[in-house]
Amino acid sequence: MTDSAGIDTPFTADDVEVVAREYLYEGFFRLDKVIMRHRRFAGGWSGEVVREVHHRHDAVGVMLYDPERDAVVLVEQIRAGALEDPETPWKLECVAGLVEKDESPEEVARREALEESGCEVNDLIFLHSYYPSPGACDERVTLFCGLIDSSDLGGLHGLDEEQEDIRVHVVSFQRAWELLREGRLDNAMCLIGFQWLAAERASLRARR
Repeated sequence: MTDSAGIDTPFTADDVEVVAREYLYEGFFRLDKVIMRHRRFAGGWSGEVVREVHHRHDAVGVMLYDPERDAVVLVEQIRAGALEDPETPWKLECVAGLVEKDESPEEVARREALEESGCEVNDLIFLHSYYPSPGACDERVTLFCGLIDSSDLGGLHGLDEEQEDIRVHVVSFQRAWELLREGRLDNAMCLIGFQWLAAERASLRARR
């Protein structure tokens, strides 16, 4: 198929043959070993390609923005994937969570905003849907901007049964942008969300 930019995309899922699949590990997430063959751009088929694929639930992120106060809400918590970070494994992020069975992304966005920050979302604006790391992981992320009232937000949140320990920060957009440029907001959701917000912030504030 050809997209609107005129880039030819000749292949679909029918142009891949999964020769074998082995389940290597299954816990909260699953790790598979996949052996596949696929059609090549120059014609013909590849040889067997061996890859490990990390199977995750799809996820939802929400950039929480208060246009009245020109402020954003960030959550801070320890992250197992950042335990070797030379600065700190506690990360500043957007509110986010995994999609459970029969949940819509919009439902997840509103649920996680309440659980992680005590915040009720007014308007929810779809930003992007993307694969964070398609070379090794099948997770797809849906990212929203949630328009909120941040006047009473802050403190500690999270579900006790999930051992969540989340600190909520309400910061000006300008300070959040400085944190981004300093490398403190070093995750895909923040990078993508703040680039969008920087471009759309004036129009969001004009809605007031």
